[in-house]
Amino acid sequence: MTGVAVPAATRAVIGGSGSLAADFPGDLHPEARVVDAGLVFDTPWGESPPFTLFELGGERALHVGMHGWRAGVSRGRASRQVFSVLHRAGVRRIVSDAGVGSLNHLLDPGDLVVVDDFVDMTTDRDRYGVVAGGHLLIMRDAVCAAGREALVGAARRHAPERRLFTRGTYVVTEGPRFESPAEVRFLQTLGDVVGQSFCPEVWLARDIDACYAGIYLVVNYGEGVVQEWEHDLLAQIFHEDAALMGRILLDALAALPPGDECRCRDLRKPTLLG
Repeated sequence: MTGVAVPAATRAVIGGSGSLAADFPGDLHPEARVVDAGLVFDTPWGESPPFTLFELGGERALHVGMHGWRAGVSRGRASRQVFSVLHRAGVRRIVSDAGVGSLNHLLDPGDLVVVDDFVDMTTDRDRYGVVAGGHLLIMRDAVCAAGREALVGAARRHAPERRLFTRGTYVVTEGPRFESPAEVRFLQTLGDVVGQSFCPEVWLARDIDACYAGIYLVVNYGEGVVQEWEHDLLAQIFHEDAALMGRILLDALAALPPGDECRCRDLRKPTLLG
């Protein structure tokens, strides 16, 4: 149903390919309770993807699946739809996930990475502009430290046997295709993992004055890195690890500090351009 008011929520989960196959929030956290589902809203960028409103730890949160991406809607426009809803809801803390490819030859499929920086190599996602506007978006500490700490802690609790990397650089490509071997060789000079979702989400979060952090599941080697990746293994990881990724996201969401005070607030300044 469209045309309805956006409900108030302080937190959000932007689900990605890592948690896509899970019923979210389902029974992934004993304290998560769905308030409403299938919520679709009108935005300046068109009709939003469906959201779920749920409660966890005394806070209301919104969840959207697969970054809001869907057929017939460009990824840049989908991101603006999602963040328009989050902005109107009053969301201040966001966690996300995705499946990524390995650029660093030390990273293997199944590894978890909580990144702390990014390089944006997208080519067609800025033309729809910002959501809130009116501010300089300082990307000095692009990823929220409190969010990263919560995700690292949750991953260690739920997947103690997994290799977990607590920092790294996410290189964002346009997609939807995978990269060529020559592109991967170039991207290896820029970062550790490659994927298609981190931008514009990370800077749209700052645009709406929200914190953002994500955890990323390595699902394949980049072309030319270590060995050729296997489609069957990628599919297996997506399906078998979806519930784990969902539990990590919800546990991290519950562990975030109360209120919205964060150093991230100091990295959004009034514009000087009038």
